[in-house]
Amino acid sequence: MKEGISKVVERKHLLSFILITSLFALWGFANDITNPLVAAFRTLLEISNAKASLVQLAFYGGYFTMALPAALFARKYSYKKGIMVGLVLYATGAFLFYPAAKFEIFSFFLIALYILTFGLAFLETTANPYILSMGNSETATRRLNLAQSFNPIGSLTGMVIASKLILDALISDERDAAGNLLYPLKSAVEKAEIRAHDLIIIRNPYLLLGMAVLVILILIWIHKMTEYKSSDHSNVAVVFKRLLKIQRYREGVIAQTFYVAAQIMCWTFIIQYAENLGINKATAQNYNIMAMSLFVSSRFISTALLKYINPDKLLKFFAIGGMITTAGTIFILGMGGLYCLIATSAFMSLMFPTIYAISLAGLGDDVKLGAAGLIMAIVGGALMPPLQGAIIDLDIVFNIPAENISFILPFVCFVVVAIFAYRCRKYDVLKLHLNNNR
Repeated sequence: MKEGISKVVERKHLLSFILITSLFALWGFANDITNPLVAAFRTLLEISNAKASLVQLAFYGGYFTMALPAALFARKYSYKKGIMVGLVLYATGAFLFYPAAKFEIFSFFLIALYILTFGLAFLETTANPYILSMGNSETATRRLNLAQSFNPIGSLTGMVIASKLILDALISDERDAAGNLLYPLKSAVEKAEIRAHDLIIIRNPYLLLGMAVLVILILIWIHKMTEYKSSDHSNVAVVFKRLLKIQRYREGVIAQTFYVAAQIMCWTFIIQYAENLGINKATAQNYNIMAMSLFVSSRFISTALLKYINPDKLLKFFAIGGMITTAGTIFILGMGGLYCLIATSAFMSLMFPTIYAISLAGLGDDVKLGAAGLIMAIVGGALMPPLQGAIIDLDIVFNIPAENISFILPFVCFVVVAIFAYRCRKYDVLKLHLNNNR
């Protein structure tokens, strides 16, 4: 290690780092307690996969809507104030699940999720660059990967709760000995009773989540943190014009859009993939938990590898690995394809924080608005799942089950990430050559 390189997290920032890192787990929890709702609403409300996927459109669309306002707020005030606003919005969206379940309206659930992710947009837009700012710039990528390592822990917790407290308790997912759903065969009165019961089951974890968010809000409010305010008051349009001239940032936003799309598709439709093999939702969610466990362990391993391997090089290797496993998901029928889908999570583990840190490197005061662009890129998780849901609704495509063929979309996403990683290395080599010849 070079002399003079500071620790990944300096002692003076340690408590602040721990508190802000808890937010990574908090939005991971929200992401992955929500993903199984696509399958749950599809059965309970008897709607298509494409319509049920509007859950993801609402959830990740909230990121796109609020990322820029969040960045402008943090730019004018501070990261800490932005985080506090985010937590208030997060709790509000979670508590809106109560009236949504009471009135049994699908669109009300979508609105609640949309507002909840307004809060997540504030948190991600502010927490990610806040972590980058807590120390030496040379250790920023490792520091962000360390903080992001706790995101999948929250995700894993969300998956377990979704499996044990939601999917296991849904009466609408009861099946006969042959594995066929019984709910479609029920009378209208029976369906109404089951619907009321199951919506309460879906509602309750969100109410508890809202209360937990308020506790975190109070802890952050009373803790004194270093306030980072921008000294640059340039016009927003001027800043974005400046950002878009930077190749690595511009292409990083595109890569992040496709990566998030791949992640959400792989984790949302693993349940449908397993159901096509005759596995019920609760059991299928266990495979999602396996995938997330692999993601968690791989995130810590990849963070350690970054000490020895350049981020863009490691990103390229992981993107190629994702291409290989999604190809297996498409063409290997049966449990082999499902295991390939699970394995994909190992290669996704590195991608979000690494693309994020590479794209924001050296942006100075522009990092707050630059972060907004990368959080807006999460809209990929809103746009792609409904398209994949529409493919799955086709049943059979080219004599291959539609659940399998639909994973051509994540495959393409990993191709885009691999191209970004390769171009980053090519760009850095060119920049080094130019610097050496000045």
